[in-house]
Amino acid sequence: MTPTLGPDESLDLLCGSWSIFQLRRGHRFGTDDMICAWVAARARPHAARCLDLGAGTGSVGLLTLHGLGPTAQLTMVEAQDISHGLARKTVAHNGLSARVALRHGDLRDPAMLPDNEHHSFDLVTGSPPYFPVGSALASPHPQKAACRMELRGDVYDYCRTAALALAPGGRFVLVHSAIDTRPEAAIAAAGLHLNSRLDVHFRRDRPPTIAVWTASGEAGRQDPAPLSVREADGSWAPEWRQVRADSGAPDP
Repeated sequence: MTPTLGPDESLDLLCGSWSIFQLRRGHRFGTDDMICAWVAARARPHAARCLDLGAGTGSVGLLTLHGLGPTAQLTMVEAQDISHGLARKTVAHNGLSARVALRHGDLRDPAMLPDNEHHSFDLVTGSPPYFPVGSALASPHPQKAACRMELRGDVYDYCRTAALALAPGGRFVLVHSAIDTRPEAAIAAAGLHLNSRLDVHFRRDRPPTIAVWTASGEAGRQDPAPLSVREADGSWAPEWRQVRADSGAPDP
């Protein structure tokens, strides 16, 4: 059955020929998701099995899958009811049910990663909420609140689950606030090695807003040059245009 558009929903271009169901006034995918997926697909370009933790509406996982080979498989874990429902509609709409498995539950729940899947994923992605409860204003909208605030785990939880899921030679890629010191501490606490950090400037003349970390079981770190979304005059930066082109998204 073809999914139908709800009264509060929109169906928007995600990448290539794939579209995504989103709430018109809820959480919507953006720059953070696209850059995280862009880094992930390049960190492990031949990944066969991918896992997206805290998948939300599916944007990071599906953007990553789009950047991989046509036989790559994706598993998405999401606890929030609204986002999980939208992701199901998106997968069905794009005819991806044979390649994408959706699990509705908390990424901290062992049932979301059965024993037979431990150390079996070539690529794991995560976009944890950026703010501990009480450190920022929580939205009254339940979906927005869950995407912004650490209501069901933090970056430490994401890293622990990723470490359990990663196959030998696999990569874990996560996006988080650039000023938060916890991602690197969480990576180390999970027994992983930080391989790179990409700082992302939303304007070239301002400090980085977000960063994307790549980690694995293998030591060795090499950070790429920072990426800017806009130039100091507000025009789109060429590297952001390239990210979008590589991701199958239209020119901004």
